[in-house]
Amino acid sequence: MSLRLRPARSTDAGKLGAMIGDAVAARDWKPRLHTAAQDIAHAGQMIERGWVTVAEIDDAVVGFLAREGGFVHALFVSDDAQGRGVGAALLAAAKDEAMDLTLWTFQANLGARRFYAREGFVEIARGDGRGNDERLPDVQLYWTRAGAKAKEAAHG
Repeated sequence: MSLRLRPARSTDAGKLGAMIGDAVAARDWKPRLHTAAQDIAHAGQMIERGWVTVAEIDDAVVGFLAREGGFVHALFVSDDAQGRGVGAALLAAAKDEAMDLTLWTFQANLGARRFYAREGFVEIARGDGRGNDERLPDVQLYWTRAGAKAKEAAHG
């Protein structure tokens, strides 16, 4: 497996939009609010803003992370690439470029919450859904380089 990270190109929008749609379809608790075209347009907007890093395995796009400064807008990994270190690699690259990271995920997304906990994120707030389009309860997570270094020192 040859995993490579690179900045997203406008031509990646279709694949990234499909990843967003596939993730929604795979979760029966998550409502489908946008069309495939809207998902592609959203991915294109994030790419245009310079927020997106994509992950490729053998030249196929298998994941992406969209980050604006210390705020992670999105992290998606295709179903067939999950469990292969793609999300961790994308997050590691973001951690290398930021002193701290904040993101929101849905309370019902237990897999994501476990993943972020393994990656050193801690819960700092909960929402009842009023702050997101899906109207689903969510949780805000936070990671800081200082916290990660303190944890390493305590265990190392």
